[in-house]
Amino acid sequence: MRNFIITVNGKQYEVGVEEVGASASQRAVPLATSAPAAAAPAAPVNADGTKVLSPFPGLIKNLLIENGASVKKDQPILVLEAMKMDNDITAPCDGRVTFSVQKGANVESDALLAVIG
Repeated sequence: MRNFIITVNGKQYEVGVEEVGASASQRAVPLATSAPAAAAPAAPVNADGTKVLSPFPGLIKNLLIENGASVKKDQPILVLEAMKMDNDITAPCDGRVTFSVQKGANVESDALLAVIG
């Protein structure tokens, strides 16, 4: 048996690999000593407000509120479709939303979706 330590998304796993004939079996077990996962980074803030960036590439399927509307922290503001799944994008803070995208637009990772100020 050979043991390896791998890191996936910041979490460490100890993997034991045992060679059996021409194939190998694997077993992944979280390490008891692994550090807790880091909190998601806060949205960037500038003098004009807090930027809402796309977490991944996708299609803007729907804007859930009107441009200029007031929102509360964690309120869904738009739906981003990626890999045929709808993902709610939420407001990182309270404020008024100014969208930088339109319904039907394709966006890349880290594209500016809106500013909340």
